[in-house]
Amino acid sequence: MSGSERNHNPAGNNRPETLDCCGGLNNVDYSKMDVTLMEELLKHINFHDSSFCVAVIAIIFNPFFWNVVARWEYRTRQLSRLFGNPYLACYALGFMIILLNVYRSHSMTVAMRAQARWEVMDRTDVFYAGIALMVLGTLLVVSSFLALGFTGTFLGDYFGILMDEKVTGFPFNVTENPMYWGSTANYLGLALIGASPVGLLLTAIVAMAYKVAIRFEGPFTEQIYQQRSQRRKHE
Repeated sequence: MSGSERNHNPAGNNRPETLDCCGGLNNVDYSKMDVTLMEELLKHINFHDSSFCVAVIAIIFNPFFWNVVARWEYRTRQLSRLFGNPYLACYALGFMIILLNVYRSHSMTVAMRAQARWEVMDRTDVFYAGIALMVLGTLLVVSSFLALGFTGTFLGDYFGILMDEKVTGFPFNVTENPMYWGSTANYLGLALIGASPVGLLLTAIVAMAYKVAIRFEGPFTEQIYQQRSQRRKHE
């Protein structure tokens, strides 16, 4: 899975408006929610299990790592100097991100296998829902990579490798960050297939980590393309 799992496009990438049904979540009275199911789910999770802790660390570390390294490269060009050109540097970081994400997936799988299954989830319809989510997630991830290419996917714009125009075709006409949400769908599908309550929790942590990453990456990427537009106006 890629580090920069979002559409690296020039400035002007309009974000879809957030749906605001019935005044949004601010109007929800959480005190009236039935938390019995959530409590039951949490009872099946061993928070002191070492494999769970390792998986959480891997989930949080990965986007932190690629954002820190990519911004350092953008400001210093040290990786480009080390590898001789920005393309080789981008490929090196990309392969490192792939290895980190493979380890994240492995650590999550180990945690799911180490902890108990939940009989509520251990049903045929839940199993097939998990398969459907993994098919959808894989479609989003693969189509996103094909649309962006290697450097477009793996933070190439931080290395000065900018895309010529905005990618508007599938899957970016469905969701703005298909690589991130495709990856999340894969993990959710894996949790459902394995009837794994800890898998559900780890997937939620993945989603939160991606949301934080998007908040940092989106504006910074837009700034990069705005600077290019300004340079072109002065040429």
